[in-house]
Parts: sequence; structure tokens; C-alpha cells
Amino acid sequence: QVQLVESGGGLVQAGGSLRLSCAASRRTFSINRMGWFRQAPGKEREFVAAISRSGGITYYADSVKGRFTISRDKAKNTVFLQMNSLKPEDTAVYYCAVDLGGGSRYYLPTEYDYWGQGTQVTVSS
Repeated sequence: QVQLVESGGGLVQAGGSLRLSCAASRRTFSINRMGWFRQAPGKEREFVAAISRSGGITYYADSVKGRFTISRDKAKNTVFLQMNSLKPEDTAVYYCAVDLGGGSRYYLPTEYDYWGQGTQVTVSS
């Protein structure tokens, strides 16, 4: 069992920045991959970013590439999502997730085994 707690969401103006954090109850070296997804009202949950066990491999959705950065702190069992140059279309509930198995389809929600409760990010124009 892995419990995840996200924090760092909030309201920001377009062009601003936010940093999301996700603390895992299990040591992250036992987790193969950690990811961030988001879901806007009326839309499906979509992939944002993911990071490998070592932290050496990262993946990003095209819509956030160059603006968002995912990182992990193994000592603190935490993964971060630094979000810069935010746009109104980034408004969504952001979810942290962990993948214990390490499948190749890192962009699919079904590949992930545990989820956090979500944190709201609202970007005003």
C-alpha cells in the first residue's frame, strides 16, 4: 500500500509559477515510476509528466514541455512538479501517481497503481 499526499496547488495569474509536491508513504526507491496527471472539468484525466526510479529519465506531455519540470527527492520520498509560464488552459486538478510495475506506457492512467487525492491549480487570465 502506498499513500500519496499532494500539496502546492492554488490560484495564480497567467505567466506565474507554482510548485507541486507529492509525498509518498513508501520509500520511493521501491517505486518504479512516479507521475503527474491532471483533469479539467468535463475532460478525461491526462498525462502531464513522469520520472523514472533513478530520476534520470523524465517524460512530458507536449503541452507542458519546456514549462514544467518533474523531479524527485529519494531521501524525502517526494516528487515535485515545477510549473512555470502557466496558462489558463493548465487549470485542472493535478494528481500524483505511482507505478510499481514499470510498464512502457507511462502516459496511461491505467499503468499507475496508486493515486493521491488531487490538488487544484487555477490559472487566471
